[in-house]
Amino acid sequence: MLIKILPFIAVFGMMATAPSGAAPNPPAPGFDQAGSDPQAIVLADQVMERLGGRPHWDQTRYLTWRFFGKRLHVWDKWTGNIRFEDGGLVVLMNINSGQGRAWQEGQEVVEPDTLDARLKHAYQAWINDSYWLIMPYKLKDSGVTLKYKGEGQTQEGKPAQVLVLTFKNVGVTPQNKYEVWVEQDHLVTQWAFYADAADAESKFAGPWANWQPFGHIWLADDHGRGKHTDIAVFDQLSAAVFTDPGPVELMKLKK
Repeated sequence: MLIKILPFIAVFGMMATAPSGAAPNPPAPGFDQAGSDPQAIVLADQVMERLGGRPHWDQTRYLTWRFFGKRLHVWDKWTGNIRFEDGGLVVLMNINSGQGRAWQEGQEVVEPDTLDARLKHAYQAWINDSYWLIMPYKLKDSGVTLKYKGEGQTQEGKPAQVLVLTFKNVGVTPQNKYEVWVEQDHLVTQWAFYADAADAESKFAGPWANWQPFGHIWLADDHGRGKHTDIAVFDQLSAAVFTDPGPVELMKLKK
C-alpha cells in the first residue's frame, strides 16, 4: 500500500513540550483551506501544538526509524536526502530530485533500468513508511482537504473527535481517504484507511499508540499490526550517512 507525503534539530534526553502559547501553524502550499472545515483546522493546529509545536517540527532535521522493525530510513528533512536499507539493498538518494545511487549486496547498481527500479522502490517505501510515522504532523499538507466528522469513540471506547482527510492531485494514491481520531489531550490515537474516498468500508483501522518524546517532538511507534523500532532524532549527522553505502551504527550516536 502506498500512502502520500511531501518532502524534521533536536537533542536526546530533552522532554518534548509545546512552546508557550499557541504557535502559528500555517498550511503547506496547496492545502485546501477553502474546502476544509474551520473546526477541523483548529483541531489540526491543536494536534500540532500537542506534538511539540510547529517551530520545533520545522527545526527538527534528521530522523531515523525501521518501519515495523524492518526497512531502515534515515531522512534529512531539510535537504530531502535519504538513506534506505532493505535487506541487501542500500539506496542513497534525494527524494526531491529523484536522483541517487543504489547498491545490491554490496555491488553498485549501474544498469539504468535496474537503478531506476531500485530508486523507485526506495522512494515509494519512504512515502508509505514515513506516513505511518509522521501523519499527524501533515494534517494541513499540500493537496489535503480536512473535514470534521464529529464526535466518536475509538476502538477502545474512548471519546474522540474524528477528522477526515481526502486528497487532490498529490502523491501516488490521491484517491485514498483517512479518518483520524483525536482524543481529548489532542493526541491522534487511531486512524482508518479507505482505498477510495467513495468506499463505505475502510480497508483497516488501527491505533497510534505509545507516544514518546524524541528531542522536541513526539512520535508513536505502535500501530497494533506492527511496531516501528530504532526511532531517533538527531541534530547532527555525518554527511557520509548519505554518501557512503558502508555500514552505519546510528543508534550508537544516541549514547
